[in-house]
Amino acid sequence: MAIRLLIASKVKPGQGKAYAQAFAHIEKETQSEPGCEQYELFQSVQNPDKLVLMERWTDQASLDAHMEIMKKRDMSAHSAMRAEPPSRERYEV
Repeated sequence: MAIRLLIASKVKPGQGKAYAQAFAHIEKETQSEPGCEQYELFQSVQNPDKLVLMERWTDQASLDAHMEIMKKRDMSAHSAMRAEPPSRERYEV
């Protein structure tokens, strides 16, 4: 069963573009992970400081492996740009 995650982030005023640029290498690396069907960050046209990460994984094992990789990444620069913690919703197809 495919797993879809939508992760919404609100960054500090004026930080949307910088956040997206800083995230680009993670996006590219993750797209090559086994089981990754989609991993794309979208920036709102109406509010450039709102971003949504759309993820789709073939199964829970692939998502679990990805989460282990993410635990090892230094996300401090990304966290510093956020205005609030991200929200995360999971959907199953």
